Amino acid sequence: MNHPDWTRDAAIYQLNQRQLTEEGTLRAAEAVLPRIRDLGVEIIWLMPVHPVGEVNRKGTLGSPYAVRDYLAVNPEFGTTEDLRHFVATAHDLGLKVILDWVANHTAWDNDLTRTHPEWYARDWKGDFRPTPWWDWDDIIDLDYGQPGLREYMAGALEHWVRECDVDGYRCDVAGFVPLDFWEDVRARLERIKPVFMLAEWETRDLHARAFDASYAWSWNESMHELATGGGDLDALRVYYAWNERSWPDDAMRMTFVSNHDHNHAEGTEYERFGAALDATIVLSVLGEGIPLVYTGQELGNRRRLAFFDKDFVTGDDEHQARLYRHLFALKKATPALWNGGWGGRMVRVPNDDEKHVLSFARAKGESRVFAVFNLSGESRDVGFGEGPHAGDYRDAFDGQAMTIGADTRFELAPWAWRVLVD
Repeated sequence: MNHPDWTRDAAIYQLNQRQLTEEGTLRAAEAVLPRIRDLGVEIIWLMPVHPVGEVNRKGTLGSPYAVRDYLAVNPEFGTTEDLRHFVATAHDLGLKVILDWVANHTAWDNDLTRTHPEWYARDWKGDFRPTPWWDWDDIIDLDYGQPGLREYMAGALEHWVRECDVDGYRCDVAGFVPLDFWEDVRARLERIKPVFMLAEWETRDLHARAFDASYAWSWNESMHELATGGGDLDALRVYYAWNERSWPDDAMRMTFVSNHDHNHAEGTEYERFGAALDATIVLSVLGEGIPLVYTGQELGNRRRLAFFDKDFVTGDDEHQARLYRHLFALKKATPALWNGGWGGRMVRVPNDDEKHVLSFARAKGESRVFAVFNLSGESRDVGFGEGPHAGDYRDAFDGQAMTIGADTRFELAPWAWRVLVD
């Protein structure tokens, strides 16, 4: 897979336009783009911009994932010209914009139900059906065994790249749609311009010819279990072992502490990670993967935000913003920390408290990083075994110079870390 060069050291910001500004419009969201850029992110993931279905709607405004028209912009957010202007404004600031795309299903009142009812999956009675086994009763599934549907959906994806110059897509429940469809779409989009494709799924084969990045759900789940005392480091090490041996070398796994699903359904990052939040953020950026920031994290938003109704982030805590700015600047300046094949692989460095402490090195050319994380709620004194970590470094957070040798030990407070760079 040839990734766009602007993804080399990129981070992603998931922008929920309903929640980021009180007006909730694309034009209003333009005003916060400089703030987002100043975090150090490069890619804006704009949540679905299309009109929302009214039949079986959830809440007052409905789910943006219940699409009524793939070729229009939701009047709640503005017009096609507003979207075009938003993308152009982002480009002027050095940002890229990807749209959230819902290919698996539509709203019940999408016009396709009348013009092409044969494009929809059916239940045992022969009626339109929501996705089986889920509570998604505001949507109905499409049938990708229909060649006409595939051509229509691919054309709609091409439309927004041509009309508004968007830079790619985040593809909702990508694994529910046949892989060969995505591979065909990627080739078609690349004939227009280089694009970035993010799959909401966790399967290696998506990376071969279709997607640049996919979700690291299991990474997030492992960190959540550690933070809440329900797990140990074995699950996290399994994640990294699979990441190295099963996924392609240049695959990007999106690491995150929050997103729209977690925030409204399971809790804010403060609720889910507690005292482990900062350590989780640091590892999400400095370990292998492409990191995500969710709407409102830079403001310290501590509220579960309504998803099907109008809501607005609040907060005036700059802590996460400062932390992300520092980490993203470090990532850009340190080739070992770059994304995919551009960066260095994580190499395990053994330590004498493997149950609680994660230690690893990354290297690319002359760039070297040694990182140690106490992923427990108690202080730890830790030393290290044989590994590629010996040498002279400076601390990435306080600038202190230090030499790592065979007798080096670290005293780590609960959920603390040391990150050394050369």
